[in-house]
Amino acid sequence: MKQTQITTGKFYDKIDLSFSIGNVRCHALKFSFEPLRRSFPSHSHSSNSWEIHYISAGKGTVTLNHVPYQVRPSTLFITGPHVEHSQLPDPEDPMVEYCVYLKFDSRNRPLIQEQNPDFLNRFFRTEQFLGQDRQNLRPLMEALFSELEHRQIGCRTVLEALLCQLLVFTVRNLEMPRNQETSPESSLADRNYLIIEECFLYEYRDLTLEQLSSRLGLSQRQTERLLQKHYGKTFLQKKFEAKMAAARLLLKNPSHTITDISIQLGYSSVEHFSAAFRQYYGMSAREWRKQGEN
Repeated sequence: MKQTQITTGKFYDKIDLSFSIGNVRCHALKFSFEPLRRSFPSHSHSSNSWEIHYISAGKGTVTLNHVPYQVRPSTLFITGPHVEHSQLPDPEDPMVEYCVYLKFDSRNRPLIQEQNPDFLNRFFRTEQFLGQDRQNLRPLMEALFSELEHRQIGCRTVLEALLCQLLVFTVRNLEMPRNQETSPESSLADRNYLIIEECFLYEYRDLTLEQLSSRLGLSQRQTERLLQKHYGKTFLQKKFEAKMAAARLLLKNPSHTITDISIQLGYSSVEHFSAAFRQYYGMSAREWRKQGEN
């Protein structure tokens, strides 16, 4: 299937689907299927959060904890808690991606427990993974998104079964041997991590603490505490990190001048941008760009 045949994406992030596996509660917070026509700057997820990515078509580069990997159809990659990752689609044949975002909690910390199925504990031990799928995940992904789209009778039960299968077949791809009910309010709180990550991913230029707090339904002080607890950073540190990740991505495109990039990132002058870049990366933006050309 050619990438160009996929014209629109499918996004599901308000389904409130949570269920128990072993002694752990799984919250499926977001499902997406889309052609990646733009780059995704480096970002990471909160504690106990994983994304399962499956590339069904197209090509590009995925960077996991600063290490780049070439991806092609049938590439599977997993990004666990705090794993920095970015995606750069091939402009001629951009990748088409299925992505499932899962967050877990348990009545007893840590997540890995004897009462859990072996496959689940194995999944929790995986911080990151990238490789070619050998378990034929595509039909499973298609079935998952078909259920999400049509919502027929028994949809929730089928979705739970499909997600369990997805976890099992994902773990089988790794090639290695081997609860307490959550209230609707708690499920809504889990969604906060998704809101936080998407705000910093897409709105890093002008995002304010007041705006983020409003979207989370929290006070600014509560929002700062949430960021410190789950990301180990203040709002300003997270925003700075997001801007610098975007800057590095923009510098890879030679058509963007340093001045253009400083404007796109919302800096009042190229001097302010240059000072910020040097503070974060230990070299100037021009030096970084020149180093990347060698």
